[in-house]
Amino acid sequence: MRGRMEDAEFRLWCALKGRGLDGLRFRRQQPIGPFIVDFFCPEKKLVIEVDGEQHATGNRPARDKSRSEWLQAQGYTVIRFWTNEVMQQFESVCAAISAAARGEWTNPPHWDG
Repeated sequence: MRGRMEDAEFRLWCALKGRGLDGLRFRRQQPIGPFIVDFFCPEKKLVIEVDGEQHATGNRPARDKSRSEWLQAQGYTVIRFWTNEVMQQFESVCAAISAAARGEWTNPPHWDG
């Protein structure tokens, strides 16, 4: 578990904590099975991951896909955002999280798993 959040994670956490988004309760750095997810809404079984550029190289894309598939098989909805999306398109990210909480989310093409 990491103690210090990256800037994008901190920005998103400020919007999520204290039922700040649609009145939903989120946890940060939540263990689920063999993983620790960035943010988790237990009520909606919603997992939010914020991924930096290191997630686009080496074996990370395959590992992230496998991780998402495992979580989805356990009944969780997993949505992922790049750090630059959180920083540059913040309102769209929050709107996507709200849509996911309502069951209306489809991962964009770069996260096909």
